[in-house]
Amino acid sequence: MWVRKWLSDTRREQYGHYSTLLKELKTEDEKAFYNYTRLPRGLYDEVLQRVEGRIQKKDTWYRKCLPPGLKLSITLRHLACGDSYPSLSYNFRVAPNTISLIIDEVCDAIKAEFAGEVIQCPTTTEEWGAIAQEFEERWQFPHCCGALDGKHVAVTSPWNSGSVYRNYKGFFSIVLMALVDANYKFLWIDVGSDGSSNDAGIYNGSELKEGLESPNNIFNLPEEKSLPGDDVPVPYYIVGDNAFGINKSLMNPFSIRNMEHHERIFNYRLSRARRVVENAFGILAHKFRVLLRTMSQRPETSRKIITTCVILHNLIRLRYPATHNNLMDLEDQNQNVIPGAWRNDKVLLDVYHEKARNTGTQDGRQIRRYLGHYFTSKAGSVPWQDKMIL
Repeated sequence: MWVRKWLSDTRREQYGHYSTLLKELKTEDEKAFYNYTRLPRGLYDEVLQRVEGRIQKKDTWYRKCLPPGLKLSITLRHLACGDSYPSLSYNFRVAPNTISLIIDEVCDAIKAEFAGEVIQCPTTTEEWGAIAQEFEERWQFPHCCGALDGKHVAVTSPWNSGSVYRNYKGFFSIVLMALVDANYKFLWIDVGSDGSSNDAGIYNGSELKEGLESPNNIFNLPEEKSLPGDDVPVPYYIVGDNAFGINKSLMNPFSIRNMEHHERIFNYRLSRARRVVENAFGILAHKFRVLLRTMSQRPETSRKIITTCVILHNLIRLRYPATHNNLMDLEDQNQNVIPGAWRNDKVLLDVYHEKARNTGTQDGRQIRRYLGHYFTSKAGSVPWQDKMIL
């Protein structure tokens, strides 16, 4: 079978990145290997070992199959920098049309192998309770079960789609909406809504909202319980911005107009809890820069790539959490924010516009008002909060 000489098996093994540069980095420079693949060496080996059975093909009489390690490396490099298929072809000496099939195949394999393990929306009272406990300990926001937000990922206009994928900023995109825990890990994701959608519309049609607001408590959220040092039962909830309507299961900020002291304190405390989802998206895009490019694949493939990036992010958070320490926001001893490295980079665009505002429910406003007063009480205040709202 005819093939360009520079794409032959022999030349690929002699000069391709997988057989040359990647092997050098793996044995000589672990930091550079991590920068190239976005995975620590140990995690790279684990992912390869677990997916190779899903992506291994058999040799035929006219062609040798590509090694699973080569397929994984091509995919990781695309996720890491967003290089075009022709550019990857020159580096790895694999034809662009083959690369398009490889990336689809590897993303499917990673999702099948890891998604159920690392992206799990809690379904038991104990799991929700553990998340709420971590929010209380790390961010002093009790009963919080996650932070919700959505971002646009730019894509080229899908064929024959008209303005469906065109967002309010004027470019074409699909939406990644996510619920994040106190440790910057994605608990639940919704990938692929068209760019013309807004946060509230996507959330209102999601199984997450259905589960959180179910009268039968199908998500098994903990029962209402009094806050530390208090005796009034308060429900468990998630937090979001003003694009989402407030109710018993979702808290958002007070309007910034004519705020009273307890409202300003509540907004400050809420912003600390919501910072985890901002950081999670920032770290995700900083490491997997394909999300910051305009993705030229079909929407189905773009969804697979985005999902794979989230899975790998969560794997790193679980196996090597210290890897992201220099990227995330930190607080000094006075609780002043030290911006993370991701804030110096290009970021994903928020999914939000004025028309997406929800009015919310009276029950939700009552709970928010109560939390505001609790946060200014002796039982619920933190020593530094007043100076943060000056």
